[in-house]
Amino acid sequence: MKKDKNIILGVTASVAIYKGCDIIRRLTEKGFSVTVVMTQEAEEFIKPALFQSLTGNKVYKGLFDAPDSWEVEHISLAEKAGLVLIAPATANIIAKIAHGICDDLLTCVVSATCASILICPAMNENMYKNKITQENIKKLKSLGYKFVEPRKGRFACGKVGIGCLAEVETIIKEVEKIF
Repeated sequence: MKKDKNIILGVTASVAIYKGCDIIRRLTEKGFSVTVVMTQEAEEFIKPALFQSLTGNKVYKGLFDAPDSWEVEHISLAEKAGLVLIAPATANIIAKIAHGICDDLLTCVVSATCASILICPAMNENMYKNKITQENIKKLKSLGYKFVEPRKGRFACGKVGIGCLAEVETIIKEVEKIF
């Protein structure tokens, strides 16, 4: 598969993680190869085996997991990516990327890639509207990172507001625009 058809899908610890399954399904239907990189916290919501069965590719998790073959995984993943898509993206991952913190596999891949990066926030409205989160998003946009804005909807806590992961169709359209 050509590099431009390879998508690294970063998934973080958000209740919206289940939409990652539909994102994978839609992208693979369109001929993309999807490789999932999960944060450690994301594993509390969903098991890697599900993503592996949907993508047909190994799911990458830990920065220091033993590789199948000798390679520096964050570099090899970064180099093979035509796009790094982070969906859902928590306030935590956005803050770490904005400040150059590379303490997990996903942030190291983001730091090492030359590919486009598309971030899809998903968090409680208070977290999304927080001035620090908004400054982090503004900073990343000024550096060329692309965002799919969250939508208004009902959160796991029962409240309604802005911060829900964008509709899968909207995310897929933005991916196609990049390619």
